[in-house]
Amino acid sequence: MVKIEGTLDEIRELIGDVKRTASTVKSTSKKVAKAAKGTTRKLSAWQRYIKNKSNHIKFKRGDKKGRLDLKRMSAAFKRSRKK
Repeated sequence: MVKIEGTLDEIRELIGDVKRTASTVKSTSKKVAKAAKGTTRKLSAWQRYIKNKSNHIKFKRGDKKGRLDLKRMSAAFKRSRKK
């Protein structure tokens, strides 16, 4: 533990005003989050396909039971895209 001696003004000058710093951090983090959220891009066709729950094909037995079968999903996706 460090002992700091001095008047309140001197201590504030050394350390800074904690309340002001906390509010600055909050406002800055909100601005950054808002900026990051605003930069979304369009999902690819595959990502939109995967997102749709009705397109999910899962393993029915074995070690991978319940997991998505991406190989079969990929084949179904490619078949659906053929014209």
